[in-house]
Amino acid sequence: MVLRSHLSPPEVLRRALVSRVQALFHDPARNEKPIARSDDALFPTDSVIWRVHGDVTTMMIGGVTALLLQMLHPAALAGVWEHSTFRNDMLGRLRRTARFIAVTTYAERGQASAAIDRVRAVHEYVRGTLPDGTPYCASDPDLLAWVHVCETIGFLDAWIRYREPTMSRADQDRYVAQASVVALRLGADPVPQTRAEAEALLQKFRPKLAGSEQVRAVAAMILDQPANSRIAAPAQRLLMEAAVDLMPGWAKSMHGRRVDMYQIPAVRGGTWAMAQTLHWAFSGRR
Repeated sequence: MVLRSHLSPPEVLRRALVSRVQALFHDPARNEKPIARSDDALFPTDSVIWRVHGDVTTMMIGGVTALLLQMLHPAALAGVWEHSTFRNDMLGRLRRTARFIAVTTYAERGQASAAIDRVRAVHEYVRGTLPDGTPYCASDPDLLAWVHVCETIGFLDAWIRYREPTMSRADQDRYVAQASVVALRLGADPVPQTRAEAEALLQKFRPKLAGSEQVRAVAAMILDQPANSRIAAPAQRLLMEAAVDLMPGWAKSMHGRRVDMYQIPAVRGGTWAMAQTLHWAFSGRR
């Protein structure tokens, strides 16, 4: 006798989508599970940062945009190139970064503090010398400020474009202020508290940034990496195009990358549809 599933077709689809995305972010070899949301997290359950960091599509797009911006700083690029395993374990690096953000946003504050302490300890060993002889260290407050502001603007702008286009300026400022909590505990300085301060800090860093062949090589490793399945390939390409599209014009120029004007409606429309679909899929788990 054939047993029929009691699940409706939409529920089957929803569960399949959730399973695929969770498999991307949680390492089964380590028995990793989604982070449990705590009422005793660093931020209140109704905070803006809970809202922004809870959308998988915009976090992926914003995360890639942030990486592309970060690598324009020679010291940030050197730290990744010389000390990271991303060339051999791109998925592992993605998982570790995503998990850190999830833990420091949603987990019980003791777990969040422990995660921050671990990252601070790792940063002390990420050091070296740039080709021009300038020493660098991942624990440098100024470098941490650059990494932080790229992530803040990347996540926020992706959220606004694909989930909440009418987000108020007040909520944008609240998000920046809440994101500053972890950055300050990691040792970053200066750390913006408002959207305007974040934008000003990005501009302040521009004289320190540079495009190069190495920058473009690292960007290609990220943007052109093979998908983990043929089914996922179109979605991955769309997300990467959306991440490039989200960068400021000056950053696109430094990377030598852009999305052609005639492609922008398709990229943004397709990404918007993907964001709505995954939001629907995960909304049943919240």
